[in-house]
Amino acid sequence: MRLLSSTRFAFALAAALLIAVPASSQAQSSAPPGTGNTFKDTSMLKPPAGAKIAIIKFEDLECPACAHANPIVHAAGERYKIPVIRYDFPLKMHIWSRDAAITARYLQDKVSPQVADEFRSAVFVAQTSIASKEDLNNFTQRFFQSHKINRPFVIDPAGLFTAEVNADYTLGERIGLVQTPTIWVVTQKNWVQVTDVSQLYSTIDNLEAQVASSTPANSKLRHAVGTQK
Repeated sequence: MRLLSSTRFAFALAAALLIAVPASSQAQSSAPPGTGNTFKDTSMLKPPAGAKIAIIKFEDLECPACAHANPIVHAAGERYKIPVIRYDFPLKMHIWSRDAAITARYLQDKVSPQVADEFRSAVFVAQTSIASKEDLNNFTQRFFQSHKINRPFVIDPAGLFTAEVNADYTLGERIGLVQTPTIWVVTQKNWVQVTDVSQLYSTIDNLEAQVASSTPANSKLRHAVGTQK
C-alpha cells in the first residue's frame, strides 16, 4: 500500500472532516453569552421566505417557563413586525400537553390561526389550574363555548393533527432540543439562542443592525461616503 505524502494526507483528512460534519453558514451564539445549548442540526434555523429576521420557538403547553415566555415573544413579534414561528415539543413527562397541542392544531386548521393562538395563550394563563386531562377537557369545553365554536365529539379522528404535532417533535429531536422553551432569533446568515427572554428585544436589535449593515445598498452607500473628497 502506497503512503500519502504529509500534504496530501492533510488535504484528505480535511476533506473527510468536511464530509463527516454537516456544513453550516450559521454561527452559534446565545443571549446571555455562554448559556446556549449544543445542537445537532441547525440547518432549518432560518426566517421564512421574504423575511430577513424571525423568532423561532419550540414550546410545551404544560411548561411554566413557556407560559412566562409566550406573551414576551409574541409582543416582540408585533413590535418588530417579524414572524414568530412556533413548533410544538410536548415533553413526555407532561400528561396533557400533547392533547392541548392537538386541540390547538384543530383550531388552527378548522377555525383560524388567531383563535388557535388565543387558545394557546389561554392555556398558558390557566396552566396552574389544569392538573389532569379531565381538567384540560373542562377548560377546552369552556373555551369552545365562550368562542361559540361547536366542539366535535372527537377532535382528531383521522390522526391528522396528531401527525402535525409529532412532526414538530421529530424536528426538535433532529435539532437536539433538551428543554422548553427553546427560542432563537434567526437571520439568513446566523442565529442566536435566547435563554433569557429579558434579552429578546436587545437580541433582535443587534441582529437587525447586522442585517442592515450587511445589505448591498448600505454597503455601497458606506463605500461612496468613504471615497468622497
